[in-house]
Amino acid sequence: MLPSSDTPLKKIRSFIRRQGRLTPGQQQAIDSHWHTYCLDPTQTYDLPTVFGRTAPLIMEIGFGNGESLAKTAQANPDKDYLGIEVHRPGVGHLLLLLAQEDISNVRIYCHDAIEILEQKIPDHSLAGLHLFFPDPWPKQRHHKRRIVNPDFIALLLKKLQAGGYFHAATDWQHYARSMLGILSAEPLLHNTSQTGDYCERPDYRPLTKFEQRGLRLGHGVWDLIFKTPTQN
Repeated sequence: MLPSSDTPLKKIRSFIRRQGRLTPGQQQAIDSHWHTYCLDPTQTYDLPTVFGRTAPLIMEIGFGNGESLAKTAQANPDKDYLGIEVHRPGVGHLLLLLAQEDISNVRIYCHDAIEILEQKIPDHSLAGLHLFFPDPWPKQRHHKRRIVNPDFIALLLKKLQAGGYFHAATDWQHYARSMLGILSAEPLLHNTSQTGDYCERPDYRPLTKFEQRGLRLGHGVWDLIFKTPTQN
């Protein structure tokens, strides 16, 4: 089932549906590969059955054009990846990459990530959750729209398995400081940074073209990686 762009807004959103224009290649990928890789948000799935195996499950919220997710999944065939993105051009681009590279360990929801987490992901089932370069909502009056907030952390703790991790990255220092404060305030999360703040980019997070350009211009990028206790 293809998603509707008219989904009602039932709560404060951390995103705006900027659908954009699909390229012919993205549209063809959606037409040809949607039912292979995309999951219906109105249905409930047994994810090991979907992937055909039991493996560590990593979710990525807001995968953009999907290039980073495709590279990560291809480099880690022992893990399964669940990508969530509301913007159809990005979904189309990822579908194109998955089909071209014959990547089988990725499935996609084109839907609100919070609703998927709340309703479709079993508790204590995620080995990790990635949130790379979310909308920083830089204006003060929009900070309430930032996805990382205490309610999100409470939901995260329900869905991560024992020893699971949350990895966020941002190129907005103010948002990095905000996330660090919120995550550090949760006693059930442990900061893996040796300095008690930010981490070096791990090898499993590929550099995006946008990030490489920013680094050449001297812009900063901040990675935060927090883990849950090894026993629930």
